[in-house]
Amino acid sequence: MFFFYVDESGTLDPDCNPIVGLNGSSRSKEHLYVLTAVSLFDHRWHGFEKTINRQKRALIDLIQERTGMRLDLSDCEIKSTWVRIPKERARHRFLSQLANQELTDLCDLFYRQLAYHRMQVFCVVLDKRYLADHMDQAKIHRKAWELLLERIEEFMRIHNPSHQALLICDDVSIQANRSLALKHAYLLENGTKRDLWLKHICEMPHFVRSELCNGVQLADLVGYNFYRTFRDQNTSYPFMLKVLKYLWSPSSNQVNDPKGLYVFPGESPLRELREELGRKRAQSQIETSP
Repeated sequence: MFFFYVDESGTLDPDCNPIVGLNGSSRSKEHLYVLTAVSLFDHRWHGFEKTINRQKRALIDLIQERTGMRLDLSDCEIKSTWVRIPKERARHRFLSQLANQELTDLCDLFYRQLAYHRMQVFCVVLDKRYLADHMDQAKIHRKAWELLLERIEEFMRIHNPSHQALLICDDVSIQANRSLALKHAYLLENGTKRDLWLKHICEMPHFVRSELCNGVQLADLVGYNFYRTFRDQNTSYPFMLKVLKYLWSPSSNQVNDPKGLYVFPGESPLRELREELGRKRAQSQIETSP
């Protein structure tokens, strides 16, 4: 069994028109929706979970020594937004008590798990500026989920044909969970639009509280790097380089064409960024090879 931890960045709002203020000023609206998954073989779950929780518990003990405040693991969630924005960090009992180096070390520990546990990264980027007019929030979500499942199914079919994949997502709300489960059930029953049958994906998505799921927290950190890279159109974003080489490709001969990364629709100029990331990924593989 393989677990695939999934998280999203950006918004599902299909309206990308700038917001015009009363004074005539304009502000750009979010034009990306990004869905990211990281894989973990179930036999490696204990090592992954215990490694991160051990570090979180050590920080909990340090905070108690400094302040007398006792936290638990549910207080120790890591989110990219909270980590990056000082005002957000200040609102959280755990993050607000960490020194900069302590927070950096914890985030680096998350990233190191990608290599240690041979995790693979999958990402779908939807450029809403180029979607058809009929694409509302529900259809955007369904298309992103469908494209993500296709990448995962191909990975399982090629590399792990005797295993099944279970997707694990943040527990957002009963309504949102139900909507996603229905989309998922439809795809399992009918296949995808390009006639791909999801033979290696089982069950409904498993919804968990992100504050107690280190896998979803890692997916959040990884996913933001793709969002930031494509939003700013900057393939040199430093944190992107931390995860780039873990993008799934079917073989060592295709490192410059990461099949785990997909940009939709085909008309989006962001596809050129994907090609550039593929070239950088190939270069990083060369530089780190023995």
